[in-house]
Amino acid sequence: MSIKRRSDILQAVRASGSCSITELATRLAVSTETIRRNIQPLIEEGALLRFHGGIMVPDHADEPPFQRRMQVNKDAKWTIATLVRDLVEDGDSLFLDNGTTSAYVADALASRSRLTIVTHSAQIAYRLASRNGNRVFMAGGELGGEDAAAFGASAIAFISQFKVRYALLSVGAITGVGELADFHLFEAEFSRAAMQQAEQTWVIADRSKFGREASVKVCPLAAVDAVVSDGPPPAAFAAQCAAAEVRMIYPSQGHK
Repeated sequence: MSIKRRSDILQAVRASGSCSITELATRLAVSTETIRRNIQPLIEEGALLRFHGGIMVPDHADEPPFQRRMQVNKDAKWTIATLVRDLVEDGDSLFLDNGTTSAYVADALASRSRLTIVTHSAQIAYRLASRNGNRVFMAGGELGGEDAAAFGASAIAFISQFKVRYALLSVGAITGVGELADFHLFEAEFSRAAMQQAEQTWVIADRSKFGREASVKVCPLAAVDAVVSDGPPPAAFAAQCAAAEVRMIYPSQGHK
């Protein structure tokens, strides 16, 4: 790998906080196979860190993986969290998954009271339990080591016992054709199960997720009610939302 290619890769990842393989290949106008070869020595020497969905610069290498991912696009995630907070009302019920954007939403919801929260994430449960009259129900099962979330059939069976107003889902990718996708099968299965038990499904995703590809399909765009993001989406996705009658929520719109 040339010195220039190394520099271009590191500069691109630093500029956005994180990149998927596809995004990096597009930026540098090379194939995804080339990018995978190029980043491997950078990962081995510690110049880059791999996480599910992409790569990042190890500015917080001494922190656990979940906390490192909390630093990626953190301003965008907090913007999304405040939008959700202003739309959720005291006494509402909701599912929250194990994504870092969901953790920001949980922090923002500290100003709400009497919420009923159903989650499979210990991170989410810790943030909202024993606060302002909330009731928090956490799915059981084997906890994943990276983000302390419960996995397996028992977690799916647990959430199927609840009916809630909102399912707030932090998908891994919104593909070029408008499908919602994730990087792990269980996360997609959890999302689909939560959607079945909710009156409304909102996707909470910052703009880095638009045009990203992931291997596991969650659902078509038309299956959700709203997409909450930190700014306006690409024009093609806005058109897809209009065609599917999906509400797009972002700051410059204003919101009630």
